[in-house]
Amino acid sequence: MTTDLYIYYRVRCEDAELLKAKVGAMQRCIFQEYGIVTGLKRRPEEKGGRHTWMEIYLAVPDDFEAILERAATQEKLDALIDGQRNIEYFLDYSTCA
Repeated sequence: MTTDLYIYYRVRCEDAELLKAKVGAMQRCIFQEYGIVTGLKRRPEEKGGRHTWMEIYLAVPDDFEAILERAATQEKLDALIDGQRNIEYFLDYSTCA
């Protein structure tokens, strides 16, 4: 069974392009260094001038949260995020026999 990591948070609409660039750079480095498949998604609607964004990391190792925290700090993502980064883990269950 593999564990996937999902992180969601709110960002001001005017910071969207900067966030995409910073997360993109961070995720490229993570893929190059650790081989982890990543993704970035955004909800289509805005609320109060903010969008909800989600970072996706598939099949992460047990110590990945610390690796990701260092990378996010290096890219200074907290300066763009309104509130906290909400982290959730999901297990991959196959329905095929």
